[in-house]
Amino acid sequence: MRLLHTMIRTGNLERSIEFYTNVLGMKLLRQKDYPEGKFTLAFLGYGDESKETAIELTYNWGVEKYELGTGFGHLAIEVPDAYAFCEEVKKNGGQVIREAGPMTGSTTVLAFIRDPDGYSIELIQKKA
Repeated sequence: MRLLHTMIRTGNLERSIEFYTNVLGMKLLRQKDYPEGKFTLAFLGYGDESKETAIELTYNWGVEKYELGTGFGHLAIEVPDAYAFCEEVKKNGGQVIREAGPMTGSTTVLAFIRDPDGYSIELIQKKA
């Protein structure tokens, strides 16, 4: 068994694809409209879905905003250098909500950013 994908809903599919590809460096792996269901699915990730976990963006046609609720926490992405990555995120129009630095009580370096729909993404610096 393996984890295939995590699905999050978006109010603007193009804006979210732009964020995940241009700010986070993912690739659009596949995208399909479902006219009978009035929704579009887009799968993004860093590699082949047969080996890597993906993010599924679901756009329900005509729905522009969702309440995020209190159950969902965040996505986490490993990065080589959290400090440099935060600078790239800001340079590319992304929002850093916690600058890179050690986690309280640990040497793990992390940061948090927010996607265009308000979802939190934790950046964890790869340990040497």
